[in-house]
Amino acid sequence: MSADRPRTVRAGRHTVEVHRPDKVLFPGGDGAKEYTKADLVDYHRSVAPFMLPHLRGRPLMVERHPDGIDGARFMQKNTPENYPEWITRVEVAKEGGTVCHTVCDDTATLLYLVDQAGLTLHRWLSRVDSVERPDRMVFDLDPSKDDFEAVREAARLLGELLNELRLPSALMTTGSRGLHVVVPVDGRHDFDEIRGFARDIADTLVAGHPDRLTTAARKKDRGDRLYLDIQRNAYAQTAVAPYTVRAKPGAPVATPLTWEQLDDPGLDARRWTVADAVEQARTDPWADIMRKGRALGPARRRLDALMSS
Repeated sequence: MSADRPRTVRAGRHTVEVHRPDKVLFPGGDGAKEYTKADLVDYHRSVAPFMLPHLRGRPLMVERHPDGIDGARFMQKNTPENYPEWITRVEVAKEGGTVCHTVCDDTATLLYLVDQAGLTLHRWLSRVDSVERPDRMVFDLDPSKDDFEAVREAARLLGELLNELRLPSALMTTGSRGLHVVVPVDGRHDFDEIRGFARDIADTLVAGHPDRLTTAARKKDRGDRLYLDIQRNAYAQTAVAPYTVRAKPGAPVATPLTWEQLDDPGLDARRWTVADAVEQARTDPWADIMRKGRALGPARRRLDALMSS
């Protein structure tokens, strides 16, 4: 197929035209595999049943790389006027006005965003029907350098504390350097409450391990300590979506995993790519965890007791 000849893909009730399907978005070399736009389309068609439940009903910020990962990047919040009318949009408030975000409710929208070289999807932690009240709380474990053992250790400590608070939690590789720990909540609390609670959890961990962990937002204040980032728990902030592709050599994927897989010596933040992330998705690593959103009242009382002891 010529690189200039569009490819037509049927997805549900809609047809998506993929332009320049042979365009290389991820160059090969240095051990990394080359991937074209057509490869990304095929990956997203396969992963859509597992990815869409984490995207539906959520405003998106789309990270686009029109000339591939070695070219310019831009972060798209507003939905362009020339997008098809069947793509869902939501207008949400921002300081001094509004933003019209894209919402990815179906496979056709997912493929259309790939055609637009939307490589990475960053989703809100709340839904369009209740944008002020998140149903996810996210901890981003960010090492000071490419040290996954520090990430693994921090994840274990955080998981143990969340278990003590009786909060369900799930792990996800970021496809970059760290892990996300995701806690489903019941959507009754606003962002200030969620962020305040996440900060207290992080502060409790840092107090117990001040030589290894930090909540310092400025890199110069962190030293070699791992950063427990809770800043995503705020209105209009985003986190990378499960099964989204990161704009890095080899096309690594942000991939859910089980807590048991944390012990795998071969695990790192870029363990899965577009070549094998669908196989991991089929194992249903999060099972029903995301349906178990909890109110924070009981966990807050347990945490307060720990903090005062």
